[in-house]
Amino acid sequence: MTTFALIGAGPGLGAAVARRFGRQGFDIALISRSRPRLDTLVAQLGEDGITARGFAADVLDPATLDAALDAASSTLGPIEVMQYSPVPHKDFMKPLLETTAADLEGPFAFSVRGPVTAVRNVLPGMRELGRGTMLFVNGGSAVQPHAERAGTSIAFAAESAYAHLLHDQLAPDGVHVAQLIIPGAITAGDARKDPDVLAGLLWDIHRERTGFRHFAEPLES
Repeated sequence: MTTFALIGAGPGLGAAVARRFGRQGFDIALISRSRPRLDTLVAQLGEDGITARGFAADVLDPATLDAALDAASSTLGPIEVMQYSPVPHKDFMKPLLETTAADLEGPFAFSVRGPVTAVRNVLPGMRELGRGTMLFVNGGSAVQPHAERAGTSIAFAAESAYAHLLHDQLAPDGVHVAQLIIPGAITAGDARKDPDVLAGLLWDIHRERTGFRHFAEPLES
């Protein structure tokens, strides 16, 4: 059995995606800073008959993220699918003209150093399997920058560029890299942005393996 590693596990989209991939036969590695949150999610997934384990790590600390991914593959099996979707910190979203160079250090660590750390960890295992999927989930500011959310706009654009380069570079290795853009808030009951709907979309992206960028709904012009 192979593993779905979810970096940024939480009770909304994260739980829905973990449940969707778990029902498709993947073991689930949940990675988050919060041990109580992880324990709750593991228990909930277990009630659905899904094998899941929690691994505490902070994406701002590469050593903990590396250790969590190593433990996940050792405990559950090789990582075939990795999703990077932690929720950005609120202080990454200052207005542009109030944003200093120092203010960008956190967003870049979160949206660039974290993904690079994760990719370098899981890629050798995917190459050994001969297949793999890397899913990057971002808000609309990744492609439509917003002056009131400068840090995430700039850092998401860098993450997007990195992921797009990976998409082109890794296709010959059987590793599909894709990005899902979710404009606005994830909303329970919404026809396009309900967590279960988005989880289904991410499953389809993994299964169909076509194209790099996908949208939960069209961006407003």
